[in-house]
Amino acid sequence: MMLVLVSRARVLNAMNAMSPLLTDLSGMLRAAAAREILPRFQRVAVQAKADGSLVTQADLGVQAIIRAELEQAFPGIPLLGEEMSGEEQRALLAGAEGGIWCLDPLDGTSNYAGGFPYFCISLALLRGGRARLGLVLDPVRDECFAAERGSGAWLNGMPLAPPFAGTDLGDCLAIVDLKRLSPLLLARLGGGAPYRSLRSLGSVALEWCWLAAGRARLYLHGGQRLWDYAAGRLIAREAGIRSQLLEPGGQPVTDELALTPRLAVAAANQDLLAQWSTWLGLDAGLRLKPSDG
Repeated sequence: MMLVLVSRARVLNAMNAMSPLLTDLSGMLRAAAAREILPRFQRVAVQAKADGSLVTQADLGVQAIIRAELEQAFPGIPLLGEEMSGEEQRALLAGAEGGIWCLDPLDGTSNYAGGFPYFCISLALLRGGRARLGLVLDPVRDECFAAERGSGAWLNGMPLAPPFAGTDLGDCLAIVDLKRLSPLLLARLGGGAPYRSLRSLGSVALEWCWLAAGRARLYLHGGQRLWDYAAGRLIAREAGIRSQLLEPGGQPVTDELALTPRLAVAAANQDLLAQWSTWLGLDAGLRLKPSDG
C-alpha cells in the first residue's frame, strides 16, 4: 500500500510540475538575495523616503540586478518597481498592454532594518489587467513560493495547497496588520476578536504566502499597494485561499492594477471568508478606512 501511495504522489507531482520559466525566475531571485540582501542583514544602512517609509542599499541593489536580468531575458517588457517615482509607475501601467513586471525588491524593509527575519522579494508578471505569474522569495528560510494563473502554486517546486482549515473562526490564527485600520475596527478587534490568536508580521507578500501554506487561516490588511499584493495574492489564490480587495471606502475593487492602497480580507476557504467578512461588517458596508499612519 505504501508503494502505491508513493507512486501516486510522484505522478501527481509530475502532473503539477512547476514550469521551467518559474524555475529560472526563482533562481534569479535567489541569486539577487544572496548578493544584495543576506550579506547586509543586521548590518543595514537605512534612508527614509519622502513618504516616511524606509529604503536600504539592498532594496536598490536587488532592483538593479533584477531589472538588468529581465531586460536581457524579456526585452520589451518593462519593469515597475516600488523604488520608482509615482509618475514613472503611472506611465508604465498606462502603456503596458503587452505585459509588465511588478517588483518589490525588499518587502518588509522595516523588519529587515530592525533585524527581524521576515522579509522577501516579490515579483509578478501583469498582463490583461491581472497577475499571470508570481514569485515570492523568503531568503532567510530559503523558501520560494511561485504560482501561474490557472496552473497552481508551489513552494520550492512542490505543489502547494493548504490543509483543510475547518469552518470555525474560533479555531483560526489570524494575520492582521493593525497599523492601517480605523480606530473603530481596532476597538472591536481588541474587545472581542472572533479568532483564536493574532499575528502582525510586516511583509504583505510573505503574509499572503503563509496563508497559502496553511500557516494562518484569516487575514486583514488596511492598505496594501500593487507591488505588495500582485505576486502573493496570486500564489494564495492558486493554493485555494479566498480573498477580496476593497477600495478604502469598502467598495469591491474593479481594477486590480491601480496604484492606490487597497484593503485586503482573506480566509482559508469560502465559509471562513463569509463569516470573517460578516464579523468585520463588510456585508453591511462597513467603511474600513486606513489610518493616517
